[in-house]
Amino acid sequence: MKLSRSLKIAAAAAAVTLFAAQPAFAGASITGAGSTFAGSLISACTPGFQSASGNTVSYAGGGSGVGRNNADRGINDFDFSDVPFTAASSTLLHIPAVAAPIAIGYNLTAGSAKSATQPQLYFSQKTLSDIFAGKITMWNDPAIVAENNKTVSHTVVTTTLKKDAKGKTILDKNKKPVKVTTSKTVTEPSITLPAQPIRVVYRSDSSGTTQNLVNFFQTQFPATWGGKASGGNGLFVSGVFSNDFPGNGSGPGIIPASYLSAAGSSGVAALAASTPYSINYVESGYAKSAGLGLANIKNASGAYVAPTAGGVSSFLSAAAVSSTGVLTYNFNTSDAGAYVLGIVSYGLVDPAGSPSAANTSATNAFFNYLLSDACVNANPDLGFSKISGQVLTTVNGLIAKIK
Repeated sequence: MKLSRSLKIAAAAAAVTLFAAQPAFAGASITGAGSTFAGSLISACTPGFQSASGNTVSYAGGGSGVGRNNADRGINDFDFSDVPFTAASSTLLHIPAVAAPIAIGYNLTAGSAKSATQPQLYFSQKTLSDIFAGKITMWNDPAIVAENNKTVSHTVVTTTLKKDAKGKTILDKNKKPVKVTTSKTVTEPSITLPAQPIRVVYRSDSSGTTQNLVNFFQTQFPATWGGKASGGNGLFVSGVFSNDFPGNGSGPGIIPASYLSAAGSSGVAALAASTPYSINYVESGYAKSAGLGLANIKNASGAYVAPTAGGVSSFLSAAAVSSTGVLTYNFNTSDAGAYVLGIVSYGLVDPAGSPSAANTSATNAFFNYLLSDACVNANPDLGFSKISGQVLTTVNGLIAKIK
């Protein structure tokens, strides 16, 4: 999907209006690193921000573990982590500024993912848990077949965000996006699932994407995932898949030989795309670019939902947000449009550690830009969702502290 010329002009005009009221510090150079989940949106929106503000942004990525480590060491003006943590500095802010789905991508072909059209697959949460835990090892396992053959009808719910003629998300009186939800019953064409081993592709580095995925599995299926890596209670997830894999003992996890790993979201997507009969977890934008199929996941209402911005918005509407910006997800929300693997990435900013007023002002402006229609709505193919409602209220209060 490409934006029309008029919509791009409107987005640019909105950016100019947004920064007209910002403090007049131009020419600052701010740096950040961390979450690759947030990285694609940051990269896409940086040129527009730089043009509108006169400031420059450099974002190095590296994963959420890098972001947390850098934040503790005070290396950058801002960093990003997909999970909160106990920081070394009591003044470090956690700002849930970026929201998007973790997609379950797959390459159900004998070659490159881009060499053929991927069939649409449907998974219950338990089936996904069993696949990533190594309990289901073949594509033609009865559990997968039961959810993906022509005799099974799926209730598919799609949620989109209502927008005005200029492409701006319409908000209700509570500052929540107005959503348009449609439900339909789908019976897919017959799918012959291959008698092939499932190749799980996982993140090798310290990753907030991994941490969120495993936290989801531990919360929903503690008997499988609440092993020694989590102290037996599902309360600790390291963010390193080999440590959190439930087949492990007291030391590092014993990963099956069929599993493959790569660093970063782009690395996972690329490896999965070149690996026949693989499955992985990665941001939807990376999965789409690699030609991977994107699974519909069953939620508590019984509906199957795709990894979309609208599905994430519905899911986050059911989350509780603390005064410090930390979200507690409700994986069992009854909202039929909720995509249960929607997450946020937290901007890590220490106002007390900024080297200058110019950098502090530029960081404040950049976070406001990340929340704007000029950023999120101008990049719909990336699949990011607008922060809204009570989360947005909290976020705005936290950004105001960057001064």
